[in-house]
Amino acid sequence: MKANYENIASKKGNESFLAYSVAVPAFEFKWHYHPEYELTLITKGKGKRLVGDSNESFTTGDLVLLGPGLPHTWSSDVVKKKIVSAVVIQFPEEFIGNFLHLNGFEKIGKLLSTSSHGLFFPDANELIPQIEMLPESTGVEKVTSLLSILQQLTSQKVVKLSSEYFNAVKSEETEKRINKVCQYIQKNSTRILDLESIASLIHLSPSAFCKFFKRATGKTYSDYVNDIRIGNACHSLIESDKAISEVAFETGFESLTYFNRVFLKKKGITPKQYRNKVLV
Repeated sequence: MKANYENIASKKGNESFLAYSVAVPAFEFKWHYHPEYELTLITKGKGKRLVGDSNESFTTGDLVLLGPGLPHTWSSDVVKKKIVSAVVIQFPEEFIGNFLHLNGFEKIGKLLSTSSHGLFFPDANELIPQIEMLPESTGVEKVTSLLSILQQLTSQKVVKLSSEYFNAVKSEETEKRINKVCQYIQKNSTRILDLESIASLIHLSPSAFCKFFKRATGKTYSDYVNDIRIGNACHSLIESDKAISEVAFETGFESLTYFNRVFLKKKGITPKQYRNKVLV
């Protein structure tokens, strides 16, 4: 999908890099990219995380490292009397490049080189206090703290997010159209999503829309919708004791058989096995 360019250089002023905290009613769907590396920690909240062609659920403690130019967004719904929050660290290649040629920085260099598809750290809870303190740091302490965090990340378990074949579309021509479609799907995934109606949102025929969507996201339209629905189903399976059939229909699937087949394909286990495994 087409991503907006975010000009981070204009925001950091004389600082070597940006490190800031954000607390808002909800994370707005904002598909964007920038030439800086980004380390994002979700300190409160849950929703959907899109990185390249990866579409997964996130919750408090979600920690992701993104390489330059990789489109991404975190998205959540407004919940009355609640906020979502995050710590975001964005640092340019020229800044970190000043250190990578030095002895002892080889592991950080390798970590950053693999971040071009996005890296998720599922077991890095011990780093959370350090990351949360970084926005308050200044001067040399700020720089050394970031380097220390990156060094510790090199020994953490990591999950690659976006696939190898993802190719971001960064043309202004498609920007508004693809964002309009994706926002609509996010808000209406539990309903019947008629292909012709979706295509008409951006004034394309169904066949032209399917080609456009695959070229922009690296996924077919139906696969993208199923990713969102399965993500919602996983959340419901964990957070409620609803019958699996009820979860299937509430998340937009028209039959239990199809839901089970798609779930198995996406997660490698059945919905029942998933619920039992997570709740153990």
